[in-house]
Amino acid sequence: MSVTRTPGAEADVLRGQDPELADILLGERRRQSTTLQLIAAENFTSPAVLAALGSPLANKYAEGYPGARHHGGCEIVDVAERLAVDRAKALFGAAHANVQPHSGSSAVLAAYAALLCPGDTVLALGLPYGGHLTHGSPANFSGRWFDFVGYGVDAETGLIDHDQVRTLARTHRPKAIVCGSIAYPRHIDHAFFREVADESGAYLIADAAHPIGLVAGGAAPNPVPYADIVCATTHKVLRGPRGGMILCGEELAERVDRAVFPFTQGGAQMHTIAAKAVAFGEAATWAFATYAHRVVANAKVLAAALAAEGLVVTTGGTDTHLITADPAPLGPDGRTARGLLAAAGLVMDCCALPHGTARGLRLGTAALTTQGMGEEEMTSVAALLAGVLRGEIDSWQARAAARGLAERFPPYPG
Repeated sequence: MSVTRTPGAEADVLRGQDPELADILLGERRRQSTTLQLIAAENFTSPAVLAALGSPLANKYAEGYPGARHHGGCEIVDVAERLAVDRAKALFGAAHANVQPHSGSSAVLAAYAALLCPGDTVLALGLPYGGHLTHGSPANFSGRWFDFVGYGVDAETGLIDHDQVRTLARTHRPKAIVCGSIAYPRHIDHAFFREVADESGAYLIADAAHPIGLVAGGAAPNPVPYADIVCATTHKVLRGPRGGMILCGEELAERVDRAVFPFTQGGAQMHTIAAKAVAFGEAATWAFATYAHRVVANAKVLAAALAAEGLVVTTGGTDTHLITADPAPLGPDGRTARGLLAAAGLVMDCCALPHGTARGLRLGTAALTTQGMGEEEMTSVAALLAGVLRGEIDSWQARAAARGLAERFPPYPG
């Protein structure tokens, strides 16, 4: 589902006052419209979302919650936040929603603050298998403040090792279990994790930052009925502004709200919250549901095409928008491959590979699908990617091909 109008007024406004920054904005717009965006965590928002982000709501200081702010003059922004909350609750079937977190990491921090005390044990997917920094990295607050135990994936299938999860939960009796990943291409079995959490007396936190947009469109299972708290981002497949949110039941609503404000954050970003409301409204439509299913269909085709070209696709495919693959059979490792592909106009990430020492590629189909690309284009992208890595297509030829494809499917037509 393509968006329909070119948002360029911001550069026009800046050109007379700050031409240096105007050139930067135009340069980024040019980069996005002439290269292929395959980063799994990125997408193109609608012009309506961009309009809300650049609205006068950016001027308003609004610490607190609707009806209980620490600043005057919040009667209008209160309406905007209530609208975002109501739309989020309806979209995901949640009893309570907090739309103030500035990011997915902020949402996870607040979830931990609501449920845990420093030193508590938490069971989460290990970082080498696709866990996020907030799932116990020693460089992150999570690894410094809590005792994380990591579960992994089966060495042969690449799927989460459910037997190991159950054994670790029984052994360590964690205060919370986290299910979710930044590089796991399959659906999470939320019912299984709920069962294990109940057996061990743990809270269940679902980190649904990546699949939440698919959940909104009915293309992925909803964690809300199973998890005590669901943390998510509002960008990625959901196609909203960069930010976070938390979904939970009424019994934890007050604890979650107090963990967000005043414990971990100050004033809410009201322009971003308004943009979240826009995105939630868009995600409730039939058109978005169609889009979400097309994202998954494109990812399945792209994964199969990459495998046919010789890359080793983790878990043998994907259920989501996300693919991880080892490019080593074609020559370069993940880090080298990412650089070669960026120079060729194919922008993606690298990631850890399960049970491996080298890094692989992580790519997604959300942005390309927003541009209107389909299964035929996914096959072309795979062939272009493989040709670059095999050294059959030089960077100039590849960049021209990527630019041609991007210009056929502009992110903002017009």
